[in-house]
Amino acid sequence: MTYLATDDLHAGLDHIRSSPRDDGRVELMVRRPAENEREVVEEARLDLADGLIGDTWTVRISQRTGVGPDPERQLTLMNARAAALVAGTAEHGGLAGDQVYIDLDLSYDNIPPGTRLQLGTALIEVSPAPHRGCAKFAARFGKDALRFVNSDVGQELNLRGVNAKVVVAGTVRTGDVVHKVSSSAQGQLDVRRVTDTE
Repeated sequence: MTYLATDDLHAGLDHIRSSPRDDGRVELMVRRPAENEREVVEEARLDLADGLIGDTWTVRISQRTGVGPDPERQLTLMNARAAALVAGTAEHGGLAGDQVYIDLDLSYDNIPPGTRLQLGTALIEVSPAPHRGCAKFAARFGKDALRFVNSDVGQELNLRGVNAKVVVAGTVRTGDVVHKVSSSAQGQLDVRRVTDTE
C-alpha cells in the first residue's frame, strides 16, 4: 500500500466535510471473526448483548476496565470518505478495523455523544468513549495518516470514527439509510427499511 502524505490527506478534507449531515448511507459492513481478519458482509444483525453478530467484540478485553468487552465500544463506525482517503481507495475491505462504514458527517458537532442513529431496523447510540488512531492504524496507513486522524481537525470531525452501542436490535444491510433519531421520536422507531433503491 502507498501511504498518503499529510498534504494529500488534508486535500481530502472538503470532500469529507461535504458528507450528509442526516440521511446518510451504509457503504460497507465488516465482521472481525478473529484478530486482523475481516469479512465483508451485505447484511448484519445488531444485538443488544453481542453487538454485531459474528464479530469478536464479545471476547475482547476492555483496555479501559481490563475485564470483558467494553459496552461503550460495542460497535465502531467510520466515515466512508475518511476511510477511503487514508486507504487510498474505496475498496479497502474494512482495513481500518471498524465494523460499519457510513457516508454521514460524524463530526462532534453533528453527532455528539448520546446521538441515536437508525441503521436499517436497528437503533444505536453514539458513545462518549473516544475513538483514536493507534499503532495498528499507523502500520496500515502510515504515520501521516495517524497524525491526520488524531489532529485537532481529525478529532473535531471524528475522522477515526466513533464508538457506539446497540439500543434496539435489528438488521442492517449495505445501502440502508442512516438517520439521526430525535429524542422525541426514539420510542417510535421507524422499522421501514429505506435504501437507495426505493
